[in-house]
Amino acid sequence: MRRREFIAGLAGVATAWPFVGRAQRSGGVRRVGVIMNAAATETVFQSYVAAFIQGLRQFGWTEGPNLRIDIRWNGGDAEVARSHAAQLIELMPDVILAASTVNVMAIRQATRTVPVVFVQVADPVAQGFVGSVRQPGGNLTGFSLFEFSVGSKWLDLLKGVAPRLARVAVVVNPDTAPYYKFFMSVIEAAAPPLGVQAFALQVRTAADIELALESFARQPNAGLMLLGDSFTRLHQKLIADLAGRLGLPSIATGNDFAKDGGLMDYGSRIDLLGQYQQAATYVNLILEGSNPGDLPVQAPDRYRFIINLKTAKMLGLTIPRPVLGLADEVIQ
Repeated sequence: MRRREFIAGLAGVATAWPFVGRAQRSGGVRRVGVIMNAAATETVFQSYVAAFIQGLRQFGWTEGPNLRIDIRWNGGDAEVARSHAAQLIELMPDVILAASTVNVMAIRQATRTVPVVFVQVADPVAQGFVGSVRQPGGNLTGFSLFEFSVGSKWLDLLKGVAPRLARVAVVVNPDTAPYYKFFMSVIEAAAPPLGVQAFALQVRTAADIELALESFARQPNAGLMLLGDSFTRLHQKLIADLAGRLGLPSIATGNDFAKDGGLMDYGSRIDLLGQYQQAATYVNLILEGSNPGDLPVQAPDRYRFIINLKTAKMLGLTIPRPVLGLADEVIQ
């Protein structure tokens, strides 16, 4: 969703626009907590935080004169996320920006009253974070990545390019992707009509990945799916290389997996920089008095499908024309 369209769509949510002057006149310093699902050294996530801060500046919120921002980085570690969440709540923020399911869960364990705007969260309704997309209720609202029903689409695509597919493993770290059971229920329901068995392949270290994939690949007609959590993102090049070497067709949820040598990407087409800027709009509304439970969750309405033909050739697969016709991008 474009920023202009997004802001226009909020016209009925709160009155007294524009807010720039109001932020400057309100007096005192407001406090915003930020908790990110990455390491502080990861430049792409630094750019997301910068986009969020720039978005706040457009509404008149400037660090020093009227705003303090406390940023925490969990490095993809669920335990660190819980520790940082508790620290942020002790600072008594007016609102928190929480990136990823792991951080939202950590914040929810620490508070049910501090307003939270989330980003990069899958299917917040199914996970119980909000009551509905239109009327979240409670203290959370934000921006979702995709619904768990996308799992059935992954399975269809894998079966479409590998007709003999009989077993599929969902590679998951249950600590960094606690929502994986929602995906599994969708995939397990879709698998039998396609003649496929689905498994959760739980891994927590790079060594786990190698051992698990090598063991899984010993039986023929197997394939892989990757959830888009911090752990698989950090190790997706390793997983892509192993999948190619072991002859496993694979698909992930739009984290440039195909560009790293995986077979396919299918996920929501989201400008994450734009999403963080839009999150600043919601944070501004809350700082100005809006109830987060009244701000509708914003969900993507476009998806991106990428196929890596070099990987397909290495796997001995011929991509059917109908599947190729669905691709937004083909890596030759």
